[in-house]
Amino acid sequence: MNRLALYARLIRIDKPIGILLLLWPTLWAIWLATKGHPDWNLVAIFTLGTVLMRSAGCAINDYADRDFDKHVKRTAERPLTSGKIAGWEAVMVAAVLAVISFALILPLNTLTKQLSVAAVLIAASYPYFKRFFAIPQAYLGIAFGFGIPMAFAAVQDTVPVAAWLLLIANIFWAVAYDTEYAMVDRDDDLKIGIKTSAITFGQFDVMAVMVCYAVAFVIILVVGLEYGLHAWFVAGILVAIGCAAYHYTLIRERDRMRCFAAFRHNNWLGAAIFAGIALDYALK
Repeated sequence: MNRLALYARLIRIDKPIGILLLLWPTLWAIWLATKGHPDWNLVAIFTLGTVLMRSAGCAINDYADRDFDKHVKRTAERPLTSGKIAGWEAVMVAAVLAVISFALILPLNTLTKQLSVAAVLIAASYPYFKRFFAIPQAYLGIAFGFGIPMAFAAVQDTVPVAAWLLLIANIFWAVAYDTEYAMVDRDDDLKIGIKTSAITFGQFDVMAVMVCYAVAFVIILVVGLEYGLHAWFVAGILVAIGCAAYHYTLIRERDRMRCFAAFRHNNWLGAAIFAGIALDYALK
């Protein structure tokens, strides 16, 4: 297999769910910050930046977990873990993607650039949180949601309280969906000593997922109503709640593949919330 194909596998370009889970909260923020009238250049910058930073994060994650992944059935054949590429190559790929991502925001204001530095540091340090932090999914929620304050900063040159509330909502959402993901690997993670929310929550994992969904929905609903959104936005939240209810039916028996299906379905949950926001603004 040629090097470019291996690098594509390294950054999971064939598995876009991670990109989408990063992108939806960023788009929520752009639409709210611009009151439904976004600058399409800004949308393009943040969309491409999301793709690049998620890809860089995958490369760093695989570098950090290279000695753990070989013991997990789902990850044992990843390019770095299986020895098809070297560790320095993964670091190089991550660095190149991060530099390109930073170049994208050079036309934006200083505050956005400052927040981007924090975003890179958070993304790069996330893999190491699994060594000692009982619920690393919460830290992932910060990493996956940092496009929210950056989007508000790019539009308004400030980060209002609403942006931080949305970031908190994203943390709860990330704990919900990534716990579903962690339920897939729980047995392997217990053997190798990785900490995850699925292990920490134990027998209360399903209940914890549903509580996290509920908290996220309440916060997003409050923020949307404060921004003057009405029926279409509420409809989007209701669809998202329906998605979460469907996820409950998938994860309640803790079957590995059904838990993974629930994780992947979160794309539609995030899309429903965005559709509600966008339609509400568009149809005012």
